[in-house]
Amino acid sequence: MHTWSITKKLFRIYLQTIDRLNFWGEMIPAMLLRLILAVEFGESGFEKLHGSNWFHNVTFPFPFNLLPTDVSWSIATYFEIIGAIALLLGLATRFFSISLIVLTIVAILSVHWPSQLNSITDLIAVYRILDEEGDGLGNYKLPLIYIVMFLPLVFKGAGKFSLDYLILIKNPNNHGE
Repeated sequence: MHTWSITKKLFRIYLQTIDRLNFWGEMIPAMLLRLILAVEFGESGFEKLHGSNWFHNVTFPFPFNLLPTDVSWSIATYFEIIGAIALLLGLATRFFSISLIVLTIVAILSVHWPSQLNSITDLIAVYRILDEEGDGLGNYKLPLIYIVMFLPLVFKGAGKFSLDYLILIKNPNNHGE
């Protein structure tokens, strides 16, 4: 019987621990994802805001190639800055996550993707953060990581430590963010 009571106590402690992890898990992971993505995209947006337009040298995929490069520059700049602020606040998180995913996909296809692929080996070779070899083949690893980091925010939302959550609990008939 003594072994049984120890097992029950250990199981109860385990369940209590899982409950605490679940409680904090609804706040902390999404908040940390939002913060790190806000820093990355905000930094990129402010660099564009205070820098010169280098989009003139970039070939964008359709339909983005229909826009003048100055317009593309402004869209990217302000979506990165406003999106970063929204992510920090946890406001319209799904909208800005999807918007920044689209922006990141365009960046991968325009800037980070290799200009030519001859084999699967080439594709694997350019799965890197920097073009340290200077071969000009591309580097899509970091943008791809950003996309994967956005997915929990798209599917689960901003988490409980966000304005989205406060808006949701103030409007209980509203079932989305």
